[in-house]
Amino acid sequence: MKTVTIFTPTYNRAHLLTRLYNSLLNQTNQDFVWLIIDDGSTDNTKSLVEDWQSEKRIEILYHFKQNGGMHTGHNKAYELINTELNVCIDSDDYMPNDAIAKIVTFWNTTVDKDKIAGIVGLDATENGDVIGTKIPEYLKKGSLSDLYRKHHVTGDKKVVLRTDIVKKYPAYPEYENEKLVPLGILYLIIGKDYDFLYSNNIYCIVEYQENGSSNTILKQYRQSPKGFAYSRLIRLKYIDDWKINLKDAMHLVSSTMFMKDWKFLLKSEKKIITLLSIPFGIALNLYIKTRLKDN
Repeated sequence: MKTVTIFTPTYNRAHLLTRLYNSLLNQTNQDFVWLIIDDGSTDNTKSLVEDWQSEKRIEILYHFKQNGGMHTGHNKAYELINTELNVCIDSDDYMPNDAIAKIVTFWNTTVDKDKIAGIVGLDATENGDVIGTKIPEYLKKGSLSDLYRKHHVTGDKKVVLRTDIVKKYPAYPEYENEKLVPLGILYLIIGKDYDFLYSNNIYCIVEYQENGSSNTILKQYRQSPKGFAYSRLIRLKYIDDWKINLKDAMHLVSSTMFMKDWKFLLKSEKKIITLLSIPFGIALNLYIKTRLKDN
């Protein structure tokens, strides 16, 4: 059995997948399987993947599902994966030629893995510039949240997960007519029970698309209020920092207004902070509505 599953949730991105495919062909270590989760594409994604499968140059698994958004693609991937490690590489990204080699070598030389959930590595641009900042070299392990909050690391990072640990945790909730639940909440929950190994190896080359989730966040915020509210409830539960809690509570109030269900606020585990945040949440909600009208 292979060591790593590279999984790619994709929706109508056939025009981008070839670059990722070529990067996987060029991996110096082929100890991986590529799992493509087709989130209801209507383009030629399926036929393209079938052509690649017929070439038999790398092991490719393909699963088609009804369109439900990125988080549902992750849910399905975690159901299907049976390798020791997994890593998500989005359809508009690709991997440096030595990425799998570095992941496998780093993991196989690690001792005392019982309390280790995986690896946190780096994302970079096409010209090799690290997204945000590197991880301080003196840090060897900890949570993803600690990197940002305690050590002031910035920018997206690439998370490699132990599959058996991921399967211990609840799937992302899937709400009817909503397409987004922020993915970071899973890493936050896992980080309370397990450490991640830190690595300054580059595992992913990223390219942010104009129509990608990073650039349409306000629209998605309004269209998926339950998903965003759920993520804020998780953050309020697992993060103990009143400034961050106040911001999350403010966003919780705003999302609650979009879903028109004030009872959702009662689920907050930090009720006083949530109560104090109501005026700010109302203001945020009005600001988002105004911004969306302007666009």
